[in-house]
Amino acid sequence: MNFSDFEPAVQGGVTADERAVRLGPSLSGTNLERAGDYNQRVVLQVIRRNPDITRSEIAAMTNLTSPTIANITARLFDAELIVDAGRRTGARGQPAVRLRINPDGCFAIGLNIDRDHVTLVSLDLAGTVRSRFTRQIAFAMPEDVVAIVRTGLAEIEQSGVIRADRVLGVGVALPDDLGRVVLPHRPEGYERWGEVDLQALLADVVPWSIHIDNDAAAAAIGEAQFGSGLDHASVFYILISAGLGGGIVIDGTYYRGADARSGEIGFLPLVGDPSRVLQDVVSLSALAERLETAGLSIAGLDPTQMFSEAHAPHLETWIEEASTALVPALTAINCLINPAAILLGGRLPDAILDRLAAETSCKLTAAAPNIPASAPIRRATLSRDAPAVGAAILPFLDRMLPSDAILIKS
Repeated sequence: MNFSDFEPAVQGGVTADERAVRLGPSLSGTNLERAGDYNQRVVLQVIRRNPDITRSEIAAMTNLTSPTIANITARLFDAELIVDAGRRTGARGQPAVRLRINPDGCFAIGLNIDRDHVTLVSLDLAGTVRSRFTRQIAFAMPEDVVAIVRTGLAEIEQSGVIRADRVLGVGVALPDDLGRVVLPHRPEGYERWGEVDLQALLADVVPWSIHIDNDAAAAAIGEAQFGSGLDHASVFYILISAGLGGGIVIDGTYYRGADARSGEIGFLPLVGDPSRVLQDVVSLSALAERLETAGLSIAGLDPTQMFSEAHAPHLETWIEEASTALVPALTAINCLINPAAILLGGRLPDAILDRLAAETSCKLTAAAPNIPASAPIRRATLSRDAPAVGAAILPFLDRMLPSDAILIKS
């Protein structure tokens, strides 16, 4: 077995609908080949989440036999996806070999397309961001995105931080209805995004398979696989971007809903003003509009960087209004979903997300002290560039990490 065995059988990539296939509602069976693939993914996931684990510990954790574990780990060594981390000493008998993920074993690239920026990141198998390329651009048209992606991929390749021959694929995260939702300053012609075939658009500039999902879904999936999901199996993820999105993870699995539109928290009517929706207050567009009204230029402003002192009072007002607006929605989320944590992510500095989380938590406690359960509100582990990082995780999820869909015959 070698790395090429992980290349997709179909070069077109994977869409969100294909990723949504679950074992539960299906009556499809499986076969030994698919079961073997699934077991291999499980073992790789166990090693990734438990550095320095031994083969006997993997067997105990997975209920697979010792010969099966030996065969799977041998294949993973051949593919250069795991490394020998030395032997564990101090115990009786032969010292056991400790296993660890090889970060350089494979890579993926994440692309986030939004109304205020286009961002690319490269990620290794350990979940470490190797490089970041971003362009602050308002309402980039499809041809703009193609040009930016071409430049960004060239820079990433020239940097030498990843090996092009070990790239699994490119994940793409973008908001649903990118060209249809009306936001301030949306130009004429932007609705063209509603007709764009992303696979075809990027085919000439992306030499790898393309894996597509909604931006909030990608952020939540990434957090479940490489972030807070290690500690919390069920979370509600709030993505603050040009709009406002949400993602539901239940028992480690992203929940899409009947029409794949779960978590659309941004479209909830504002309490006291049903003519407006939550993302009219809680979004980077709302913050930018506030700064513009105050006479402050937002041209080229990267919200992931610290704001200037001139922005501070307006930022405080936005945090006050946003935290107040979030309380009714989070009250409902706690009562209906009962997540272990509510996570805030988006293109904002960590300190601002921490402030927003703390303010919202205090107001929620005061406004709804008697709800049956109230999840802690905190900044997501992968908060910065969350959709781009989540997008980069999609190829890992589709090609290497466990998913019930692997067991289902097509």
